[in-house]
Amino acid sequence: MRELSKKERTEFNKLQKRLRRHVGTAIADYNMIEDGDRIMVCLSGGKDSYAMLDVLMNLQRSAPVSFELIAVNLDQKQPGFPEEVLPAYLDAVGVPYYILEKDTYSIVKEVVPEGKTTCGLCSRLRRGSLYGFAREIGATRIALGHHRDDIVETLFLNMFFGGTLKAMPPKLLSDDGANVVIRPMAYCKEHDLAEYADYKAFPIIPCNLCGSQENLQRVQVKAMLRDWERQYPGRTETIFRAIRNVAPSQLADTELFDFRSLAVDRELHMGDAQGIRVVNL
Repeated sequence: MRELSKKERTEFNKLQKRLRRHVGTAIADYNMIEDGDRIMVCLSGGKDSYAMLDVLMNLQRSAPVSFELIAVNLDQKQPGFPEEVLPAYLDAVGVPYYILEKDTYSIVKEVVPEGKTTCGLCSRLRRGSLYGFAREIGATRIALGHHRDDIVETLFLNMFFGGTLKAMPPKLLSDDGANVVIRPMAYCKEHDLAEYADYKAFPIIPCNLCGSQENLQRVQVKAMLRDWERQYPGRTETIFRAIRNVAPSQLADTELFDFRSLAVDRELHMGDAQGIRVVNL
C-alpha cells in the first residue's frame, strides 16, 4: 500500500468500509458463502479481482461463518505476460494459490480473424478452464470480480446486440450444474474499485491479448453510460435497482408470465355490474 496523507487515510478508511459493506450485503442477500465453503477466487491481475480478494480476506477474519480462500490465476500465455507478478503478490499476502497454465492465446489468435474482437472466445475458453479446475481442487464456489457497472453494461449489451433482457446474476449455477459462481462485488461501483486499487497500489497486469480494441461493443456501451451518468448523476444506480426489481407481468415474455390465461372473472364482477344505475345525460 502506498504512503497516504492524513486526509487520504481518512478517505481510504471510508472507501474500505463502503466496499466491505457492499460486499457483505451482497453475500448476505444472495447467500453467496456458507460455512465450510472452499472459494476459488479468480485473479486476473486487474483492479477488480485484486480488490475482491483483498475485501474477502478482510471479511474472512470477522465473518460469522468459516470459509477458505484459494486464489487461481489462468496464465493464457500472452506474449510479455509478467509471470512473476502474481506469485510474488500472493506470497506476500499469504493466500494459497494456483497458477493454471493454458495456451488459450494461440487458439484465439488462430480462430479470430485479424481486426475482429477477441473477448468473446477468450472469455469462453477462460471460463471453461477455470470451471474444470474448480472441480479438480474441490472448490464449492467460484468468485468472479464483476462489479455493478459490469452488470449494467452487460444488460445493455444483451438488449442492443443480443435481443435478450439479461445481465450478470450475482449468483449463478453453471450450465453443467457442477459449479456455483458468485460475484461478491455486484453492489460495488467501478469508480470506487479504481480508487481502492490506487490506494492499495496493486501490481496491475494489463490484458495485452485484446489490446485497446476501441470499437468493442462493451467500450461503446460504457461510454454511453458514462455520458448518461454525467448528465443525470445516479442513473447507473437506478438502472441497477431496476434489475433487482423486475415486474414480469409488465414485460412480454410468455415463458416468464402466463399472458394466455389472463381473463376477467365474469362471475366475480357480475354483482358489481348489477348495482350500476344507468343515467341519461
